[in-house]
Amino acid sequence: MKTLHFLISLFLPSFVFISLVLSFPLPQVDLSKQCLDDQKSPLMQLQHHLYYAPNFTFSSNFDLWDLNTDCCSWERVTCDAYGHVVGIDLSYKNLSSSFHSIFNLHHLQHLNLAGNNFNTTLFSYGFDKLQNLTHLDLSSSCFYGQIPMKISHLTRLVSLDLSYQDDCYWRYYKVLYPGFYNYFSLPYELEQPLKLEKPNFKTLIKNLRFLTELYLDSVDISTQSTKWCETTSFVLSNLHVLSLSNCGLKGPLCSSLSRLPFLSKLILDGNPISYLPPNFLVNSSRLVSLSLVNCNLSGHFPTHILLLPKVQSIDISSNDRLIGHLPEFSSNNSLQSLSLLYTKFSGKLPQSIGNLKFLTDLTLTFCNFFGPIPSSIANLSSLVNLDLAGNKLSGSIHSSLFTLPSLKSLSLSEIQLVGKIDKFPNASSSLIQELYIGNNYLTGPIPKSILQLPWLERLFIRGNSFSSVKLDMFIQLKNLRYLNLNNISLLSESGNESLPFPQLESLRLRSCNLTEFPEFIQTQDKLVELDLSGNHIHGVVPNWLWKSTLLSLHLSFNVIDFPTQLLLNDANFFFPMLTELFLESCNVSAFPEFLKSQENLEYLVLSNNKISDAIPNWVWKKRLRYLNLANNHLSSLDQLLPDQSSTSSQTSLPRPICNSSQLMFFNASHNNLGGLIPNCLGKMNALNLLDLQRNNFSGMLPKFSKATQLQILKVSENRLEGKLPRSLAECTQLEVLDVGNNMMNDTFPFWLEKLSALKVLILRENRFYGQMKHFKHKSLFPSLDVLDIVSNQFSGELSIDFLQSTQLRLRSLKIGGNKLVGRLSRSLANCTALEVLDLGNNMVHDTFPFWLEKLPSLQVLILRANRFYGTITKFDTERGFPKLRILDIASNNFSGDLSIEFVQSLKAMMQITNDDKAKLDYIGENYYQDSVTIFSKGIELFYQKILTTLTCLDLSNNSFHGRIPEEIQMLRSLRVMNLSNNGFSGEIPLALQNLKDLESLDLSQNKLSGKIPPQLTTLTFLEALNLSYNPLEGSIPQGNQFSTFSDDSYRGNPKLCGPPLSKKCNEVGLPVPAAPGEEKQSWLYAMSTWKIVLIGYGSGLVVGLCIGYTVLNELGNKWVDKFKKHGKRNKRRAR
Repeated sequence: MKTLHFLISLFLPSFVFISLVLSFPLPQVDLSKQCLDDQKSPLMQLQHHLYYAPNFTFSSNFDLWDLNTDCCSWERVTCDAYGHVVGIDLSYKNLSSSFHSIFNLHHLQHLNLAGNNFNTTLFSYGFDKLQNLTHLDLSSSCFYGQIPMKISHLTRLVSLDLSYQDDCYWRYYKVLYPGFYNYFSLPYELEQPLKLEKPNFKTLIKNLRFLTELYLDSVDISTQSTKWCETTSFVLSNLHVLSLSNCGLKGPLCSSLSRLPFLSKLILDGNPISYLPPNFLVNSSRLVSLSLVNCNLSGHFPTHILLLPKVQSIDISSNDRLIGHLPEFSSNNSLQSLSLLYTKFSGKLPQSIGNLKFLTDLTLTFCNFFGPIPSSIANLSSLVNLDLAGNKLSGSIHSSLFTLPSLKSLSLSEIQLVGKIDKFPNASSSLIQELYIGNNYLTGPIPKSILQLPWLERLFIRGNSFSSVKLDMFIQLKNLRYLNLNNISLLSESGNESLPFPQLESLRLRSCNLTEFPEFIQTQDKLVELDLSGNHIHGVVPNWLWKSTLLSLHLSFNVIDFPTQLLLNDANFFFPMLTELFLESCNVSAFPEFLKSQENLEYLVLSNNKISDAIPNWVWKKRLRYLNLANNHLSSLDQLLPDQSSTSSQTSLPRPICNSSQLMFFNASHNNLGGLIPNCLGKMNALNLLDLQRNNFSGMLPKFSKATQLQILKVSENRLEGKLPRSLAECTQLEVLDVGNNMMNDTFPFWLEKLSALKVLILRENRFYGQMKHFKHKSLFPSLDVLDIVSNQFSGELSIDFLQSTQLRLRSLKIGGNKLVGRLSRSLANCTALEVLDLGNNMVHDTFPFWLEKLPSLQVLILRANRFYGTITKFDTERGFPKLRILDIASNNFSGDLSIEFVQSLKAMMQITNDDKAKLDYIGENYYQDSVTIFSKGIELFYQKILTTLTCLDLSNNSFHGRIPEEIQMLRSLRVMNLSNNGFSGEIPLALQNLKDLESLDLSQNKLSGKIPPQLTTLTFLEALNLSYNPLEGSIPQGNQFSTFSDDSYRGNPKLCGPPLSKKCNEVGLPVPAAPGEEKQSWLYAMSTWKIVLIGYGSGLVVGLCIGYTVLNELGNKWVDKFKKHGKRNKRRAR
């Protein structure tokens, strides 16, 4: 009986639904019946009001229909047998204006207005009048605003599509910025133009119980609760297709979706769903297609979904925290397309993958699969696209892959393949059009079989070690259009201009060991893209290189020049109208003259050259999008006319740069540019990146109220003054704001709270002031990764409460060099992503923050020059600091013994790094790399980048006492250790000999006694040693690095003897100690003459590679002179 009730409950709704649908009159055309006047009149009004707007402006009247004929015969109009209009399809006609008259067609069942350019709201339209409507498609037509309640009254709807209104705006950008629209981010309000707030999602669908298809992609439903999933499952029981991508829906997904008995297609791309329940879709036996692209999924993907009986397409790509593995596939599996691109799927590819006989597309790009490529893939006779790039697969390439009968695209790049590629049979019958095998370890010759593929259009074999590669090998590939041989050493050959080479559209020969321009290019008359960068080409660019078809030219990293005269007047010479020109590091000393005529230029890169003086006015092209002039000697953005002054050109007159109003990327950093930053830069609504750091700009930052696309703004190390412009709050896409090292005078910019995308905020070394406390008790900056406010004038209580919403993201927090007081906020322990914490040079009064052991990623901790106090003993030695490599607690009031527990807690300092194999990684990301100041070798060093192998322990200027524990030898990766100016006593531990990587050791001004252990001479990396002012005695050890140290290393030890001291060990009596003033002057002299050598792979490896510079560098002697004068003043005061 229960079974009977269950079956009735299951089939009754479906029966009612089928009956209802069958009761609707089906659309049909009977041309013998004329359409009724009340039907024709609304259509005539519709044609009168609509117009074509392919470029989003009026083009011509809408004249699709002949008004003198019967409307039932009109194109895209459907009538029933009674002359009622029941269907209108005006999709993708580029129409605009209003369509109110449609709502007088009360018999209408199908309405399709998709793909038009209406650019209006839906509120004024009378959807509730169309009570017979079963299919409504308004997708991709530039509708915006709230979805009206009236649509929820269409109770007979079977299909509703309001999706992808943002596509319409992308079409607009394509018209506005042809060729570059895909580099844009839409303004936030246009990414989800339509919204569901009132009515909300539940209200919209509660009366639409007969829906089988619902498409709301890119509709903003983010205000809904996580119950949307359960609501859908309960209300829309007849649903076949649910497509809600990019709606802002929050997860996790509910297991009740499995209860939708007819669900065949589920698309939820781009929603922060985050988690799938283990039984997700477990009973969805009718599921055909699943797409969960970029849903921030984590955890394990349910394997059973891959084995559902009818599933044909699964795309879960771009979920980089989603783990999983491929199951064993049976021979009756229906999969046709599987994409796991950029996930953490791992394991071996199962041999049973060969059972997927219907598979046409297999994309496993950049996962973690390992092991050999299964030989059974050769069984996939339907496979069209195979992409295994970016995995950890091993072995060689099976020649059988090239013989798959349907295969058109094969990508095996970056999967650690080795060995030779064997010849394969029947190359002439292969359908392969695209072959990507780059960046592997392939050797031997390129097999002739590959060079005989008849349909091959794209060949990318870059970054391998193929032997005997010559350009003439590729002449057999008659259909070849794209050839990429980057990073392959080509054999030199001459006289190749006459070779019957295929007519290429793209040729990339970056870093191919070329010494001259390949002559066969003379006959390449269809070449669009040419890359010869990174070679050893010297000399003048030949005229024949300038193909008239050429749009993109890369010549960077060659020492080249341009002819003084081009054949511009030759009737047979057509100079190309380039869109891209890359001349980075070409030893160019001036802007090439031929650029004057390049009006189509959109990309121009001239960075790292020797160009000086002003930028010529003709550089500022109208269509210029991308301009990189970094690292030159440029002095001005404007080239002054004879009757102009620099002041007038920057104030009253329009500046030439303003002509390039479509700039997206402008980098002029590391030059000598001065004057005011042009105001028009803040009005460029396409500007994405502006980098003017390390110049001499002065004045105030311009207003950026119209730069709505701005993502990165860097103006550090200039002479800017005033306040941050409040208009920056309008730059809603802003991710990086760097105004460091200027003279700006403002309070902390809490008003930037609207910038939800802000990741990096750098205010360091300015004159910002006031309290850091946000009195509104709001949680701000939800995406912040880096906050750097070092060396300002912030004061008051140290508080980070305003960073609560970013605690799980915050990676670098630098608030040193201010006047902050109070205790450390314990909420720092919640910042689990924190890598760098710099609180140095404040007035923080607290005990040692041993509770920071909870931070699993902490690498740098700076507490220098505060008021920390007490002993350092409370440590969880099992947990410890797992990644802490730089610890600076100098110049505080710490006291007590140096405990063994403390030493044992420094886990990362115990790990030895093999420098020969270590990769040069720095702490930070591409958009920001951390810096740090440490005291090494007796000198303050500022490191602009921090190598992850740099390890430093600075406990100087405290009140530690007792013996230095032998356990210090456990810190085997230490490079810099400073225990100076404490009260350590006893002998220098012999165990220090085990710190083999030590480069700088400072034990000065303690109470250490006894002899210097001769075993310390085995520290062959030691560059700096300071044992001064200790009661040490005996002879100084000799040999290795010890023979390089001066007597300053041992000053103030009257009982020491031997070189480099003048006192010999067999002399009797002690020398009279020098006066304190003389000692200080001597020390200063030693510092001013100390040569700091940044050595590569010899002594001082890490310090040499950290790209540091010292306070003695450039201005060092001035600093020493100032220090001497300061010392003399102190002496006078002492008197």
